[in-house]
Amino acid sequence: MKLINIGFGNMVSAQRVVAIVSPDSAPVKRLGQEARERGMLIDASFGRKTRAVLVMDSGHVIWSSLPTGQVSARFGTGTEQEQEMEDETYE
Repeated sequence: MKLINIGFGNMVSAQRVVAIVSPDSAPVKRLGQEARERGMLIDASFGRKTRAVLVMDSGHVIWSSLPTGQVSARFGTGTEQEQEMEDETYE
């Protein structure tokens, strides 16, 4: 099982992630609210601004304070240029 760090030492199983999306759109915000109501929201942002939303195959929704590009780069799906830009931002 491959675990991916989504910030602050929090890890998720790479095989269980269905999508990594930006939290800016109204449908994604609704998805988070509905997950909270169902008890399926995991807030891994530690009080910081949510910059990525991970949707899991179990129906859980996870908020991360890392940008979507950086999270996807940790999965090995981002381009090298995106990964370098994100790494420079957080050093």
